[in-house]
Amino acid sequence: MPGVSIVIVAAGRGTRMGQGDKLFLEAAGLPLVGHTWRRFDHFSETGEIVIVTREESHPLFENLAKRISPAKPWRIVEGGAERQDSVWNGVSASDSAAEVVAIQDGARPCTPLGIVGQAIDAAREMGAAVLAKRVSDTIKRGDGQAQILETVDRENLWAVQTPQVFRREVILAALAKVREGGVAITDDTAACEVLGQAVKMIECDRPNPKATTPEDLPFIESLLANEASETAEAAGEN
Repeated sequence: MPGVSIVIVAAGRGTRMGQGDKLFLEAAGLPLVGHTWRRFDHFSETGEIVIVTREESHPLFENLAKRISPAKPWRIVEGGAERQDSVWNGVSASDSAAEVVAIQDGARPCTPLGIVGQAIDAAREMGAAVLAKRVSDTIKRGDGQAQILETVDRENLWAVQTPQVFRREVILAALAKVREGGVAITDDTAACEVLGQAVKMIECDRPNPKATTPEDLPFIESLLANEASETAEAAGEN
């Protein structure tokens, strides 16, 4: 059976970071996206990696490949005008023989692979799955003028993360429906909602942060450094 196609979405400009291309900010010895790429390159389920990025970033990824020496087949695909267009390009370019596609943010370098495995199993079974975290903060609905209108019941609220994992034919059909209808979406499970496809949420109880603002970097770097230390200790024990 072909392995899972990992589509790393890396076509955004990271304007909220305010420091150039956030994906290539260094953290724990590598650019953020280098950690993401290397993590999934080491993942046993990965059959190939498709990187979706802007044309001007192609040389950066080619140089990054020289630094991390990926073992799994990889390719670069041109990004689109919006994230959903980039995802469409990446999934369309993935191996047609792959049963499952996992779509990952390039700026989310700490994703716990054991939980990703659970999402892949769920996607194989029901068509779609996503890593998610229960909302624990009190949520307020505002009026657009930074004043509270009401408190929102958080009992069944979840914050979805990536990867978002699908049987390949499911996500292609969902994205095609969104494109045909001119619907704007901010994540890939929303395309499944338009299609009427159920999505299983897999609770992620370990840190899986996405770098969005400069304040995110120290936490991400500490997670990556701790992982490296634990890996080195485990290797020493063996």
